[in-house]
Amino acid sequence: MRAITVNHYGGSEVLEFTDAADPKIAPDAVLVRVKAAGVNPVDWKIVAGYLDPVMYVHFPLIPGWDVSGVVEAVGLDATEFSVGDEVYGYVRKDEVQHGTYAELVAAPVRTLAHKPSALDWRQAAGVPLAGLTALQSLARIGVTRGDTVLVHAAAGGVGSFAVQIAKAQGARVIGTASERNHDFLRSLGAEPVTYGDGLGERVRELAPDGITAAVDYIGGDAVEISQQLLTDPSRVASIVEASVTRRGGHHVWVRPSSDGLAELGRLADSGALTVNIDRVLPLAEAAEAFRVSQNGRTRGKLVLEV
Repeated sequence: MRAITVNHYGGSEVLEFTDAADPKIAPDAVLVRVKAAGVNPVDWKIVAGYLDPVMYVHFPLIPGWDVSGVVEAVGLDATEFSVGDEVYGYVRKDEVQHGTYAELVAAPVRTLAHKPSALDWRQAAGVPLAGLTALQSLARIGVTRGDTVLVHAAAGGVGSFAVQIAKAQGARVIGTASERNHDFLRSLGAEPVTYGDGLGERVRELAPDGITAAVDYIGGDAVEISQQLLTDPSRVASIVEASVTRRGGHHVWVRPSSDGLAELGRLADSGALTVNIDRVLPLAEAAEAFRVSQNGRTRGKLVLEV
């Protein structure tokens, strides 16, 4: 098969589009013929070596955790899926080596669900990691009907999903973004505020009694500002700042979840969850996708088409 491979840590320059061995299929896995692979900031962070302290990384490495595709073969005890099933998934395994930037990927069944019929291959590949991150961070702080939720970086890949999920759960959503993304946030159902100096005051103008929950997808002073606005300072979750736990909040590291993917699929098929694709590139141009992701100015998802 053809794949993006990496032989040592580095930047986008270490990515090579080359031949690689077809994956072996574990008993609890299926072989997926990849249609598209989502690109996430964690992908280039892995290649740069940032996750080396917490995960075993083996070379040669194929990056990527998000996928959409068709089941081509099933493992000895992978009864959840059949050949020909259309699936999507967050294919994070216990160790990093055999990822989704490839024509084929062996995916444990716990990382997959049936692809939502409302989404095409590109859109489906853009959902898993970001969608599950949004779903799990909102669940961690118990967001429900009647909440007023502040979403930091609401126009980004994770934030745009969090806005829609929280709205579907019956919450009011205030989202931070640059002014150029305010109309986009309104289209998702959020009330936009510009980030930066004076953010707390601007949120107070919209919610004089404060907010009841907050999710941080950008870092910096987002947790501190959120806790100044929260009626219960413990109802803040961050995927960026591990120190949030020392402040009484919650740090979230997204987990693969078939049930979570199924829930995201139901939201998509009901029309409550849409996927904004910022840019689609061919698999061979993964290095360019890394560079685009690193500039931090994408609105929605980056996807590689296989």
